[in-house]
Amino acid sequence: MKKLRILLADDHIVMRTGLRALLERQPNLEVVGESEDGRETIELSASLKPDVVVMDVGMPILNGIEATRMIVGQHPTTAVVILSMHSDESYVMRALKAGARAYLLKDSAAADLISAIQAVSQNKAFFSPKVSRILAEDYVRVLKQKGAVDSYDLLTSREREILQLLAEGKANKEVAAALNISPYTVETHRSHILEKLNLHNPAELILYAVRKGIIS
Repeated sequence: MKKLRILLADDHIVMRTGLRALLERQPNLEVVGESEDGRETIELSASLKPDVVVMDVGMPILNGIEATRMIVGQHPTTAVVILSMHSDESYVMRALKAGARAYLLKDSAAADLISAIQAVSQNKAFFSPKVSRILAEDYVRVLKQKGAVDSYDLLTSREREILQLLAEGKANKEVAAALNISPYTVETHRSHILEKLNLHNPAELILYAVRKGIIS
């Protein structure tokens, strides 16, 4: 079995040591390097070519969000799992827009990190349960304040299928193959979904799917 290669990025050595111990207990995971600032993380990502980077948000020299943006831009096949103390939507959205596929709160890393790494290695998204719950609660509260109808009800059953597959990280060709339709049809449905839900990019689509409990 090929092991997933992991790079740990955190400026606290105690945190890195704990994460390494957790990951190295897994037979299919291998920690190939550690870094303590954003610039070093970018350099090691280029030289070590890890499958997954576990990235702290608050790091010196260059923060984890910007480091993620550069790593994903230079190495699209490298998946990033963000570790953060912040559960509010603005941090989650910035991480997603930067290209991260998972967002974990540090206090749940021990429970959720293995699942997150497995998810992103399959090009899926993953969020700490607390983050998903907060986003869902915020979504419901905003709907009530606005007296609005749930926009999800505007989608057809086919659009709901496609929404989930896109939120899980599948490309148009993969969605087309899964549903036995053409990529052009998928793109047409995707445009309709974004228009109906007032979404503007893949990050917003993923965040919407988390709020709705469509993906975890």
